[in-house]
Parts: sequence; structure tokens; C-alpha cells
Amino acid sequence: MAQELEPLLQNGGGGGCCNPAGGGAKGSPATLPSLARTVLKFLMWAVFLTWASAIFFYPTKPAQAMFKNWMAATELPLFGITGSIFLAFSTPILILAALAYVYVSAFPGDHVHVEKKKLRSLSFRLWTFPVLVDGPFGVVSAVEFIGIVLFIVYVVYAMTYYTVESVSLISKIDIPSLVGRELLLDIIGLRFGLVGLYHVWLGHLTMALFTLHGLCYVISWSLVGNLLEEMTEWKEIGVANLPGVISLAAGLLMWVTSLHPVRKRFFELFFYTHQLYIVFVVFLALHVGDFVFSISAGAIFLFMLDRFLRFWQSRAKVDIISAACRPCGTVELVFSKPPSLRYNALSFIFVQVHELSFLQWHPFSVSSSPMDGRYHMSILIKVLGSWTEKLRGIITDVQEQTRNGSKSESGRLTACVEGPYGHESPYHLMYENLILVAGGIGISPFLAILSDIIHRIEEGKSCMPKNVLVLWSVKKSKELSLFSAVDAQFISSSVSDKLHLDIQAFVTQESQHPLEEGIVGDDQKAPGIFVKNGTTMSGLVGTGDNFWAAMYFAASTLGFVLAYALAQVYYVRRFHVVAWWHLGLVFTLCMAGGVVLPGGLVVLLWHLSEKRKLENDRWDASVQQHHAEEEAEQTTNAAGGDHAAASGVSLAAMQTTRYGCRPQFEAEFAAFAERVAGQQGGVAADVGVLVCGPPGLQASVARECRSQNLGRRGGRRRAAAVFHFNSHSFDL
Repeated sequence: MAQELEPLLQNGGGGGCCNPAGGGAKGSPATLPSLARTVLKFLMWAVFLTWASAIFFYPTKPAQAMFKNWMAATELPLFGITGSIFLAFSTPILILAALAYVYVSAFPGDHVHVEKKKLRSLSFRLWTFPVLVDGPFGVVSAVEFIGIVLFIVYVVYAMTYYTVESVSLISKIDIPSLVGRELLLDIIGLRFGLVGLYHVWLGHLTMALFTLHGLCYVISWSLVGNLLEEMTEWKEIGVANLPGVISLAAGLLMWVTSLHPVRKRFFELFFYTHQLYIVFVVFLALHVGDFVFSISAGAIFLFMLDRFLRFWQSRAKVDIISAACRPCGTVELVFSKPPSLRYNALSFIFVQVHELSFLQWHPFSVSSSPMDGRYHMSILIKVLGSWTEKLRGIITDVQEQTRNGSKSESGRLTACVEGPYGHESPYHLMYENLILVAGGIGISPFLAILSDIIHRIEEGKSCMPKNVLVLWSVKKSKELSLFSAVDAQFISSSVSDKLHLDIQAFVTQESQHPLEEGIVGDDQKAPGIFVKNGTTMSGLVGTGDNFWAAMYFAASTLGFVLAYALAQVYYVRRFHVVAWWHLGLVFTLCMAGGVVLPGGLVVLLWHLSEKRKLENDRWDASVQQHHAEEEAEQTTNAAGGDHAAASGVSLAAMQTTRYGCRPQFEAEFAAFAERVAGQQGGVAADVGVLVCGPPGLQASVARECRSQNLGRRGGRRRAAAVFHFNSHSFDL
């Protein structure tokens, strides 16, 4: 594959990211000056720590005195207090985003380059070592645990400081006790709301604080008997209560439906109610006004940038090279993509099918690697709910009609795709020794990983994995045939010499081989249908075009600032707008206008540029059809193609199946680690563990990785675990 098609798998030099030496001298991580990289890192840390320290110490009197001086020094006649607060609390977030962009652009391979010493470093292992396994947060790594503790400490510290200060202040005022309690509740409620604004990007913490904020006021208003009047009040000057009630109600609906039990059983309810984020943000701005809203405006503005780009990308109706049903109960969709689309084997996409719903977008792991083909990307969908049942029904109906010759197959599926998203770092290429743990359809991203590794070895590209163990649990043996979806199903002798692959399958609900069903793994699915919707997947998210991304960020930011300045001059001051809620609405509209108008113009030019590149690369109609059919055949039926003609071993033949049992992770991990340590002459082995499956499986793997790290610290095995969408990876 051309080098330009794999930006996530490169370092700064000519080799792949899994080449320890990169493109420079042996052991050198990059060819660009390390000084510039160090300076950029220092600047990012300096901005972040300064910003975090300012927020942490803000409740104290010295910090508030410094903030008043800051307000006096930075307040401009045009932007007023809103501009000063925005500079203090939101601008650092935008500066961090800009510096991060410069860093990734200047050192495109540094964020994916990993050496052996890096794997064993404290910083890397803090990211990958599981500390908490069972709990409300799921599996939590060491760094995530530290972050959670720091946030909890900050909230407790800030609220304690505010409460003590408020009690001291009220005790000095000669007022009735009932009024004092009401005033104390109002002050505490106000502080809960302000602390929540600082953490608007943390969903659960934000809603917990905002809920406490609202409860304090509800109790206070109930004590004096004017609850209904206060809740429906919409002040011109000061905080408007009714918009706050509406915003909190929308937030609570999103919060409750996003909890795992509700989201798992009622995904449609979760998806539809989560669109209330627009109501939540807009009415929050109406509730607090422009200058308070500007505290959290930076994070919200970045969200707007991302959401608008995703909205633009997902409008294209994508050609479906193949849509077919497998006998094992899964649906395979193969989408047409531009050759410039960049992703790695750990990516996922969102898919919408108009015939099923205009609003529902469902996430699926990519089951094909970037090296499977320049023009297609595939996913595997397990039929579990109503949406997937309807999708399978449409495909089987079209296939049946096609066989009977009664109706054309084209135009029956209108699909849109958003993404790909996921880790930029290809964790599966960072370890010489890799364990892949999957449950059921969780094998889908690992099919892409196996194909990626096999292709890289076949094409002579540098590839770090040498030993790979696959532990796969399924309920029924018919699911084992999913291995036929791997593009590189046959491993040649040249590959097997460099890659030791061990596939262990566990069928939990069958005690023996189902002989009456024939050969397990012979999954010849029905011929796929081809649907032409007019275009390939949009490459706006996956191209990694640094120039256009920078232009989009810069144009949107400048557009927002310019729009707010013009609104101040020609609207707010001209018409003497003083209502807080009105000013909050103007501020929000200026943010949206900056993203949609100048930002939208850049995105349009970006889209046209990508379209022009695609047209230059487009082959004629006959060749395109040939390539589509050829790639669909490779993706869906590799048993009889060129791979079968070549000498080699199929993945199905390398699979060892055990019936009526589950994998014993302690024994499996220990045996694997001992085997690879023996290959290395007894030297401690770095083992990467990736898991994709239900929460129980993830917790079991994380628990075992943690016990092996803590219990055998001086032994022969070391392992790392890293998480990605719907899956986790750990360190052994």
C-alpha cells in the first residue's frame, strides 16, 4: 500500500511505527529536532498546569484578589467582563488544542512511536495498568484513577471552603435563622453550579453537581413557600430560573438514559434523548448569561467544531460494495471509501441506514485493516436487536428477489457513515508479544488486527508482533466461522516463519463438536448485493489533512471573535440589550455562527479539494466495477481465490476449539508469557493484552493482568493493557 495511505502507522522516517529504529539512527525516535518537541511539550504542560492551578486555588481569597486584578487589566470596552472571563477560563483550552495540533502536525509519528524502553517506562504503564476493576467507573487505569481522585479532592475542597466561608459570613449578620438557612442554601447551590461549569466536559460529575445545585435552590424556595413562583421566574437582570430548570431537566434525561443498564436495553431511547444536549447548552446560556457561560465556552466551542465537521461528513450517501448475511447470524457490510481515507485496525465507525431510521447512528468496529484494499472498508454486525433484525431482513429480501429475478437489487439500502474514529496509536503494533481476548462479535476488531499484521509481514513492512495468542469465547460453534471474514485467511510459510499465531476458541454452550451441522468454519454466505448510492465515504475526518484542519480551527475561532465584536457594536449597544439571558443567547449564537459560516466555508473548500483528489484518482466505470467485485470477493469469500492457490495454512486450520468451558486467563496468560520468555532466553517479556467483549469479560482480563503485575513484579513477564472503543488493552 502506498505510504500516504497509512499515516497512523508511520514515524517521522521511512519505516513504520513498529520499527524501533524509525527512519533515523538506531534507537532514535524521530529525525526532527528533539528541542522543538521538548519546547512544545513544555508549553502544553505549562498552559495546562497554570490553568488547572488557577481553577484549584480560585476559591481562596488571594486567588480571587488576583482575579480581580486580572479583570481590571484585561477588560476591554468592546468585550467587557465577558472577554476577561473567557480569556481566563476558556482561552487556555483553545491554546492547548492549537499547541496539540502543532505538535501532531510537526511530529506526525511521535505520538505512535514506541520503543521497548518506552513500554517499560512508568508513564506508559500508568496509562495501561488497571487499578480498579469492579465499580461504577468500570475498568480504570492508574492515570484515570489519579484523575478521578484529583477531581473528587477538588470538589470536596472547593465546596468545603465555600461552605465554611458562607457560614462565617452569615453568622456575622443579624438575621432570623430561617432566612440564614435559606441564604446558606442559595450560596451553596450557587457554588455547586459554578464548580459544575468548570467541569462541563465531565458528564457524570457535571450532572451530579448541577443536580445538587438545583436541589439546594428547590429546598430553599420550599422553606419560604414560593417554589412555583421562583421556578417559573425569568429575570431580565440576574440569573433566569426557568431556563435553568429546563436545562437541568434536559440534562437529567440525558444522564439517566446514558447509564449502562438503560443504554444497553433501550439504545434508541438513549440516542433520542441525548439530542437534548442542544437544549441543555442553549438554556444553560439563557440561565446564567454571557459572562458566566464564558467560563465553559471553550470546551463547548471545541465540541461545536467537532460536531459540525461530523455532521458535514455524515451527509454523504455511501456506495455499498457488498451487503450480505452470514449463516452464523451476522451481517457484513463493505463500504466504498476513498484511497486517501486514513485509519488503523483499531478504528470504529457510526452507520445510519435511511430505510431503518433517519436519526439512529450505531457504532461498529472496523473488521478490515487499512491494508486489505484501497477502496473498501468492512464491518461485521451481530443481529441482536430490532435495528439489526430489520437490516438483515432487508438484505435477505433483496437477495431472494435477486435470485428470482423479480426485482433489481440497487437502491434498497441508503447508508451514511461517520468516522472512522478511535485510537491514533496502533497498540497492536507496539508489542512483540500480543494477546487478543474476544467475546462473541468482539472478534471483529481483532480480525482487522490479524489481517493488518499478516499483510505487513507479507509485504515486507516492519512489524513488531512475533507471537500472537487469540482467546475467543463464543456461545455456539457456528460463530467460529467468522474467521472466514479475515482478508488474509491463509498464512504462507514465509509469514508463519516470522509470526507464531495460536488461536484458542472456547464454545461455552456446547459440550462437543456438532457433527450433524457439518464442518465448523465453512461459512459460505449468500452472495452480497451491490448498492450504488452515489459516492464513497467522506474523508473529512479520516484524511488527516493538517492544512485544512488548521484552516477550519482558525477560521471558526476568528469568526466567533469577529461575530461577537460585531454583535456588541451593532446590536447589543445599539439596542441597549442588558438582559442577562439575552446576552447569553447572543454569545451562543456568535459561537455557532463562527463555526457554521467561516468554518463552514473552509469545510466546503476542504470537501471540494477531497472530491477533486478523488476524481483524479478515479478509474473508469468498467475498471471500477471490476475492482469492486474483486475486493468484495476477497472480503467475503477467500476460500477459493489466490490465497487457496498459494501454499499456506488457513486460520481455521490453526484454530484449536474447546467445548463446554471458558478460558482460564491465569493459566493461559502464564503459559504464553513463559513461552515467549523462553524464546528470548529467559528475559522478561513485554506482553500486550487487548480485550473486546462484555464488561464482565473486560473486568476478568483486567483483574488477571493486575494480579500478574502485582504478584510477579520480579518475574519473567510484563504485560500492558490498552483500551479502545468497546474494548480494553492492558499491560501484563
